[in-house]
Amino acid sequence: MDIYRGHRGRTEISVTFKGRSCHASAPERGDNALYKAIPSIQGVERLHGELKSRPDPFLGPGSITVTNVSTRTASLNAVPDECNIYIDRRMHPAETGEVVLDELHALPNAHLAEIVVPVYAVPSYTGFTFPVEKIFPAWSLQEDHPYVQAGKATFESCYGRPAKTGKWVFSTNATYWMGKAGIPTIGFGPGEEHWAHTVLDQVPAAEVVQCADFYAMLPLFLEVL
Repeated sequence: MDIYRGHRGRTEISVTFKGRSCHASAPERGDNALYKAIPSIQGVERLHGELKSRPDPFLGPGSITVTNVSTRTASLNAVPDECNIYIDRRMHPAETGEVVLDELHALPNAHLAEIVVPVYAVPSYTGFTFPVEKIFPAWSLQEDHPYVQAGKATFESCYGRPAKTGKWVFSTNATYWMGKAGIPTIGFGPGEEHWAHTVLDQVPAAEVVQCADFYAMLPLFLEVL
């Protein structure tokens, strides 16, 4: 129930290590791809701590974490010949896709891996496909931007009190339409952000109704800009 005017961008990265499979009873005969990946995973954890020392004044520091680890193996009794780690990297404006990839190539054992930014190309319900590389820039609007001011005026009209403004910690679809397409964007919604993507996700029904009031009123305040 606050007016949000920006958030960090996002890059997704797939990092794949190759090895050589063999029977697990004699692992020295193979080349364990999972073992190659472990130093890079630990490097990602350290990098996350380093990013905290380089914050953006409004959007805060970037972040990085490993979100998935998968292996390819002939059986549960065989050394894996491939290990993939998937990385979620949130960036502030100074952290471009090039900066992110340079950081990853500097991780331990990165020279042994294939590092790729995936392309999203899933068809919509109409069958339309719009391939896009999974690098989405950070964005923000200034407090005095007309759209932010319209949102604040709408809020005060609806609820009789001044609006608070802020930013998301996570990213939204506006990584494309504002971050890439440059379409001015604000955010306003129900619920508490810390519940997002948890099994305890909770959104009060009353706040959903209140947000509907806000969006019904917002066009009236945009007309006077």
